[in-house]
Amino acid sequence: MITGSKSLIRDMNTSITLETIINSDTISRAALSKTLGLTKATISALVQDLINKKLVIEIGSDDTHFGRKPILLTFHRKAGYAVSIDLGVLTTSVILTDLSGEEQQLRQIRTPEPPDLIQELINLIDSMYSASRVSPYGIVGIAIGFHGVVNDREFVFAPYYDLSGLPLVKEMEDYFHTPVYLENEANLSVIGEHTFMYHFPNIVNISIHTGVGLGLILDNRLYKGYSGYAGEFGHTIIERNGRPCPCGNHGCLEQYVSEKALLMVLARLKHTDHISFGEFMDLYHRKDKDALSIIDEFVDYMTIALNNILNSFNPDIVVINSSFTNQIPELIERIESGLTSRMNSCLQIVPSYLQDSSILLGGISTAVQQFLGIKHLWLPNR
Repeated sequence: MITGSKSLIRDMNTSITLETIINSDTISRAALSKTLGLTKATISALVQDLINKKLVIEIGSDDTHFGRKPILLTFHRKAGYAVSIDLGVLTTSVILTDLSGEEQQLRQIRTPEPPDLIQELINLIDSMYSASRVSPYGIVGIAIGFHGVVNDREFVFAPYYDLSGLPLVKEMEDYFHTPVYLENEANLSVIGEHTFMYHFPNIVNISIHTGVGLGLILDNRLYKGYSGYAGEFGHTIIERNGRPCPCGNHGCLEQYVSEKALLMVLARLKHTDHISFGEFMDLYHRKDKDALSIIDEFVDYMTIALNNILNSFNPDIVVINSSFTNQIPELIERIESGLTSRMNSCLQIVPSYLQDSSILLGGISTAVQQFLGIKHLWLPNR
């Protein structure tokens, strides 16, 4: 039984009522009362408070054959807007959506150098959120996905770009007068998959792009570790005295499965300075022996990595977000077939459905959940 002050209990009941309305799409007051085990009078008062706050609206009557038709309630999606930023090494993506992740505007720019980064992001968001967007709450939050380690809303470490000391969070909060959340990109990616696609309590999301990140949701909660380093799985060592890594070690997983590393290896085999992913795919489809060997290496090392992950965390599902598995889905089956240990078991291993949007949608979910004060947000990927 929950005990505490009347105001605390009311706040908790308001939060769970709003959460139920959002995750039900539409629901009546009577159904809320039955679902939550609260009296009709309590539900009526809580709903009226949410309507007054412009977070819930009435949308008509339910179609029933008996008695008075109940009024249906739904979440007021246009009560505000959220912004999410994928701050990549080379490219930065910015998305603005309503509170359900819809009505999206997406912009992409080349990642500015640190002296210009803050002002360019501010100008870009200003241009996306025009004065014509009328809503009760305006921009409710801004989430930023960083391809490296963050702690306490500060940049800690990234192997491929240095933003340490940049007052990005403070200056954006001062300008927009709204909370700004700085988070590791793999953490936002797993939140995106959890919110919009896979509603399992234990999820491992492996993000493989320039580097390799691991997002962990355990018992429906994001796991970040003591100082934000949890999930830096790309810097676990799989080859003793192996390839050098910018983190300072040798033989890190990142140097054997990341898109950046494998394309560099292929370029060396082809005696050229650079090979794009599109060029790699063309070679792969033409069954080029070097491209095929790159994929064999990717599968072998991913099998080792997944074996370690499954034994460490025993998740319900593993989501692999990589250009290789997204473009060549049969690689998932090859990786699975290499997991021969009887100790390895999870519900399924799947390629990411959200792909490049997972970080952005995870940021939207983070900003909206913090604004609304709810724990679990399930939104359909429309």
